[in-house]
Amino acid sequence: MKEALFYNKESDSSVSCFLCPHHCHIADGGIGICGVRANRGGTLYSLNYAKVISANIDPIEKKPLFHFFPGSSAYSIASVGCNFKCDFCQNWQISQVSEAKRLGVEGVEVSPEKIVADAKENDCKSISYTYTEPTIFFEFAYDCAKLAKSKGLYNNFVTNGYISKEALEHISGYLDAANVDLKSFRDDFYRTVCKGSLEPVLDTIRLMKKLDIWVEVTTLVVPGQNDSSGELSDIAGFISSVDKDIPWHISRFHPDYKSTTPSATPLSKLEEAYQIGKDKGLKYIYIGNIYTQRGENTYCPSCNELVIKRMGFSVETINIKESKCDYCGSEIAGRGL
Repeated sequence: MKEALFYNKESDSSVSCFLCPHHCHIADGGIGICGVRANRGGTLYSLNYAKVISANIDPIEKKPLFHFFPGSSAYSIASVGCNFKCDFCQNWQISQVSEAKRLGVEGVEVSPEKIVADAKENDCKSISYTYTEPTIFFEFAYDCAKLAKSKGLYNNFVTNGYISKEALEHISGYLDAANVDLKSFRDDFYRTVCKGSLEPVLDTIRLMKKLDIWVEVTTLVVPGQNDSSGELSDIAGFISSVDKDIPWHISRFHPDYKSTTPSATPLSKLEEAYQIGKDKGLKYIYIGNIYTQRGENTYCPSCNELVIKRMGFSVETINIKESKCDYCGSEIAGRGL
């Protein structure tokens, strides 16, 4: 437990948290929507500080980050909790605090020094704050990221994008990349399914770009909920308006947690989204959670030659030198290419 960042003390011993756009007003003895920020006597504490529920060595492609040191390993960590309540969450056992408590899941205390040492020992290029929402273990992520940067490591977030401007700016000097979930382009979807809102997520993507954080975007395509041609077009159009170099990962839905009614996303719908993205001018589009011949590979947007060949989360060949295509010399967007 550690005193939280980004809150104001009120005269009645309540606090106002501004870590994320929920802006929870928390009475003395209360807890925020995330379930892990508690008011104890007028002081807000991060209850999950340094309590690691999962730590693994992952290929960076699993995040997915395809244009950030491809083929490298990321030391991936998470703490319990989330500021969204998505019905289709694939990590609900640890992201939803009530479920974690029911299952007896809490986490093991691990220091930032230990996290960084383990990442270095296992030849990881970066530390990935992932599996659950990194915003809700911000204080721990910040301490780890600051130390990691001093030791020559990079840092990345896998995030729902529901973070305040102040918090994002605070960590921006240590945060190198992020994959942001853009779950829908309808505010009613965010309010009903995620228990959040759309505009702050769009603001986060814009601000990350402005802060020179490498951004990739993932959309889980859920049949009957966010898969209309119009909505997919709106998502692709928004990404394109921010930067056509932002990779778009179109991810196949499969039933999980409370969302068991829709069947898995048909390949034809994912391919339709792929073409929509191309029509909107996006240069790098990927289809995930299902194998396709083209879906995981990177092609040069100028000459269309294969520049990164992938099989699942493994990189088989890279035809890029100093961020330029081996075939035509055009620049391939990203970091560590």
